Amino acid sequence: MKAMILAAGRGERMRPLTDRIPKPLVEVGGKPLILWQIERLKAAGIHELVINVAHLGQMIIDTLTNGAQWGVSIAYSDERTEGALESAGGIIKALPLLGSEPFLLTNADVWTDYPYQNAIDLAGKLAHLVMVPNPEHNPEGDFSLKDGLLRSKDAGSALTYAGIGYYDPALFRGLAYGRRPLGPLLREAIGKQNIGAECYRGEWHDVGTMERLSLLRKRLA
Repeated sequence: MKAMILAAGRGERMRPLTDRIPKPLVEVGGKPLILWQIERLKAAGIHELVINVAHLGQMIIDTLTNGAQWGVSIAYSDERTEGALESAGGIIKALPLLGSEPFLLTNADVWTDYPYQNAIDLAGKLAHLVMVPNPEHNPEGDFSLKDGLLRSKDAGSALTYAGIGYYDPALFRGLAYGRRPLGPLLREAIGKQNIGAECYRGEWHDVGTMERLSLLRKRLA
């Protein structure tokens, strides 16, 4: 299984820090956020990675190069000309690099001990999402989970999308190239009961603001 790490975002809520360094390269616990992800993916037996880049993307490429130093192979999907295509748009552009089999998707700015899987049976679904209990910064959640299926959040107790999921490329195939968020695409598939999900209750931190960055650094000190 291949994995894609979403690393093209600008990190607006962490400026001015992210004016000079891309958020995936911000350090926590002595190493860049994205390197924590790479090491966990390798430990799970996932060695072929695709990373999309845009804002200060050359810094990411120069830091990680081809991934050989960490025992993985990295291909880059370059969105610098477009200025970042959002989550679904970035995946659509990267499809030629991801191949025809299901792939793992994770956000570069997530720190977690979630046990990545290097193979998954989607059981006829188009995706399997990892959900977490709602953090303080997202108290109303994103979706609900019932009988192993992702539901709209008005269908029960809501949970937060962890920024981690296993996706069949068919979910994105045939969609027009361009800027496109992931949420509407998932909601459309939910209506057809095409998205599976699980709730993970271990360590998970979304490093989206300076305050949350500070809290994680203290946690790892």
